[in-house]
Amino acid sequence: AVFLSFRWRYQRRKVTMFGTPVEPEPRSYLDVASVENGHHTAHAFKRSKMSTVCTLLESNRKAVQEHENEMAEVVIVCEPEQASLMMGGLHPRGSLYERPINIDTAKAQHAEFRNQLRAHGVRVLTVREILAYNVEDNVSARVDLEDLAFSALDYEMAAGHKVDELAKEDRKFISDDYKREVIEKMGVGQLVDTIMTNPTVHLTPSHRDTGLFASYTFEPLSNLVYTRDQQITTCKGIVMGRLRSQQRQREVQVMKFCITKLGLNVVGEIREPGFLEGGDFFPLGADLAMLGIGLRSNAAAASQLMEEDLLGTRRFAVVRDDFDQDQDRMHLDCVFSVLSDTCCIMLENIMGEASPTRRLVDEYERDPATGKYKMVRQGVELAAYMRGEGYHIVPITAEHQLAYACNVLNLGDSRVISVHAPSARQIVKSPHFKGDVRVIDFSSITSMYGSVHCASQVVRRMPRRLMPTPAQE
Repeated sequence: AVFLSFRWRYQRRKVTMFGTPVEPEPRSYLDVASVENGHHTAHAFKRSKMSTVCTLLESNRKAVQEHENEMAEVVIVCEPEQASLMMGGLHPRGSLYERPINIDTAKAQHAEFRNQLRAHGVRVLTVREILAYNVEDNVSARVDLEDLAFSALDYEMAAGHKVDELAKEDRKFISDDYKREVIEKMGVGQLVDTIMTNPTVHLTPSHRDTGLFASYTFEPLSNLVYTRDQQITTCKGIVMGRLRSQQRQREVQVMKFCITKLGLNVVGEIREPGFLEGGDFFPLGADLAMLGIGLRSNAAAASQLMEEDLLGTRRFAVVRDDFDQDQDRMHLDCVFSVLSDTCCIMLENIMGEASPTRRLVDEYERDPATGKYKMVRQGVELAAYMRGEGYHIVPITAEHQLAYACNVLNLGDSRVISVHAPSARQIVKSPHFKGDVRVIDFSSITSMYGSVHCASQVVRRMPRRLMPTPAQE
């Protein structure tokens, strides 16, 4: 940590190398490097598909998250991307956004969010820096990134035209061979931009000049800033999800590429007809995990998690949203979050048996003899369930919930980041909360229908059971 701090202070100054000015590396690049530096295995240069560049220390390469209140060590985020966010901002509603967005403000607010994470000792890895890391120096990394860009770029004849309209010598320009040639000449930034925007080139015979006229359509990853949803991190490792919205289908492939490149363990993937989005998942210890189902995640995904033993917990609480299913409360983390081992927040409107939007919990237990989960409780109201688990509930008003008061990020040991000052005051005034809350301005990011919990994927928390005791220290 001392070395990285020194290196960062040094690199903030522009350096001259062989007479050429060299821009300092961004901080997120150094965080990616810190995951890799000093953590080489004996097979560090062995090529494997979509990987090898950022392998973690063998004893530490496991992605794990046992409890939301354990210390966050590594978090993946996606800085708002200029091209993809610009396209999404052209029509916010069609891009799943809540309100119009100012890109410059969003980038500045996200940068401050990353600063806050690092101030708490978290290594913050951005999607762009993971994609670009070591590509200039490592041929394997370069080829892997080219393959991902190749899958994102399409050439096709424009509507109403066929390939046989082209002169024979021009037909090669719509081929995969030509696309591969184009991609191999791209710079790293071009490759990443191609991955982020998913362009399709529509070709029309021009019968003059170069023989072709090109027009373009794009399917930008304009929601990838919310890195929570493409996967969940359980006691077993990372499970890749399956997203409901058509606009977000390709995000899972990009995040899997990043996770694999980091050498983290992907233990499973949700298949059709399952839908799994990370905003619905909460780890509550080695004994219990929770998944909300309703508008986004579904029962089929919950069944796959149990049947394939992807949770690593004895119990599994499936939180059913049977009566509400509203976009403003699309995920469990929109109405609930964990503040400590014994304290949580919850939208007060969903609390109680009489609530017309109540959530109901079905609890499953794993039989140690068969390894199968079996339902042991059904239809328990969520607030009653959490109290039964020993949690005190800080109720959040509907007005504050719409301002993302419930969507907080716990970095461990009750160190909480919030975007809503009034509810932050309410939390710290609770006699049941003993931690700290930092409030940041995230208003441009929340314009896209999510907050700090949505905008972060914690891929590793230090399990408390592995923490050294005072005597060991």
